[in-house]
Amino acid sequence: MINKLVNEIKKKNAPIVVGLDPMLSYIPSHIVDASVAEFGESLEAAADAVWKYNKAIVDAVYDLIPAVKPQIAMYEQFGIPGLNAFKKTVDYCHEKGLVVIGDVKRGDIGSTSAAYATAHLGKIKIGSKVFTPFDEDFATVNPYLGTDGIKPFVDVCKEEKKGIFFFVLTSNPSSGEFQDRTVDGRPLYELVGEQVRKWGEDCMGDAYSYVGAVVGATYPEMGKILRTIMPKTYILVPGYGAQGGKAADLKPYFNEDGLGAIVNSSRGIIAAYKQDKYASFGSEHFDEASRAATEDMIKDIASIF
Repeated sequence: MINKLVNEIKKKNAPIVVGLDPMLSYIPSHIVDASVAEFGESLEAAADAVWKYNKAIVDAVYDLIPAVKPQIAMYEQFGIPGLNAFKKTVDYCHEKGLVVIGDVKRGDIGSTSAAYATAHLGKIKIGSKVFTPFDEDFATVNPYLGTDGIKPFVDVCKEEKKGIFFFVLTSNPSSGEFQDRTVDGRPLYELVGEQVRKWGEDCMGDAYSYVGAVVGATYPEMGKILRTIMPKTYILVPGYGAQGGKAADLKPYFNEDGLGAIVNSSRGIIAAYKQDKYASFGSEHFDEASRAATEDMIKDIASIF
């Protein structure tokens, strides 16, 4: 799957991923009202509104982008109906030819980790039939429980030719409380980056490993070091736009050929109509605002090369 991701980035000349992280406050009232009219004030109505909102955005941008990244917590908050909306979103994005990065942030050990890996990336046999439960192409995973927590994910990736992105250096304000701590004279995130590189060495695609890393856009100097530590690791870069990351900060995350990283924007795209820059589209044309914001992001990132 890493080969497909790289090929789609090349084909569309767009190293970006749109985060499908819907909050009810993002969804225009006409969508929510229609869902409530059909399902009443219920979890089902909320999930239906999420699905319709996602579909409209995907329809507006799928030809511009290589990948989407649905954040599962935004769906889990609506219970089982929300998880159904998550699955419908994943399947629809596949129909549109998009790579799906499941932002599921799993991290556990032993059989629990194996079950998470099966749920999101693998297959499960029930009697004579085989099922792919959520069927994302990549999943985000917390590596801080060590090798026994990540091995089930790596094993599934080898078997299914899918991928994972391990957290190495995150963009949230308090990440440094642990990730920046010095261990044997070096920041912890550098040691994690080295381990991610090692885990990925026997899971190689044509040019990059199935095993990727998450490195926040708000730390370009640290990103430069990690790019050197992990030369064959694809880097998923959150924090662009709404979290303060700027295009000028992103170049260290890429290799010289312009590959090696994919930059995420979530509410900056899906809730673009709420920004002053795109307010003229209005809530009725939120999808068109999302397309305009996507085009602007692509141009912005292209300007660094």
